[in-house]
Amino acid sequence: MEFFILLAACGTFAGVTTVLFGFGGGFVVVPLLYQALLHLPGAAGPGASHAMQIAVATSTCVMIFGSALATAKHQRAGSLDWAVIRPLLAFIGIGSALGAAAATAIEGGWLRWAFIVYVSLTILDCWFRPGFLSQPRKANASPPAMTALTGVVIGSIAALLGVGGSVMTVPLLRRQGVSMTGATAMANPLSLPVALVGTATYAALSWAVMPPQSSGYLGYVDLRALVALVLGSCVGIRLASAFIGRIPDHIHARVYIGLLMAVVLAMLLA
Repeated sequence: MEFFILLAACGTFAGVTTVLFGFGGGFVVVPLLYQALLHLPGAAGPGASHAMQIAVATSTCVMIFGSALATAKHQRAGSLDWAVIRPLLAFIGIGSALGAAAATAIEGGWLRWAFIVYVSLTILDCWFRPGFLSQPRKANASPPAMTALTGVVIGSIAALLGVGGSVMTVPLLRRQGVSMTGATAMANPLSLPVALVGTATYAALSWAVMPPQSSGYLGYVDLRALVALVLGSCVGIRLASAFIGRIPDHIHARVYIGLLMAVVLAMLLA
């Protein structure tokens, strides 16, 4: 019960970050679930030796629900540009299959450090390279046309680390003059192919890896954790929807970086 309540609370926070920051829940879910599986009594069961893979795979599955709900909220708020989103969806799906397949083949310790290194580089890039924290106002700024290769790379990294489309799309769109509201909004539908294809790939490739006594798992996906996280995420998304477009841009950008710093710290202390 302690495990369920903790993850539901985490899911609520993940829902908030999904709507407001396009995280898809992964930046919150991966470190917390990883720590819970290692340290919380009764949480891990037979999956303890695959804690990082389980955290990444479960996070990817949670994104199906969180990103879909957040996309619907942003669609109603009018903050999505489908002309940018549609051409990338298929290529992100291809990249997601590649990234999920790679994650099932990588030892958990290496996957953890890959997560830490990538998020740390994202923080440094956002903080020091011009165009993210502050940007000159551009009248009628339009998002860039992103290539098929960009979509494959986004999908690969997002599924490998279980973090959704925000890891690359938000900084990229920011530097093209897009507001934080617009950039984080578009990260949600771009996370959907990551979630759908990535989850299917994790389930298929990890089916034979988990011990036969590991009931409650679909391959690496922890079904108990999934239920708790999805329920909490629905609450968080509902609460955060009222703030779409209402956070000042410069504050929005700084909180985004602050959350990434907290995630890296949590993973380093795991």
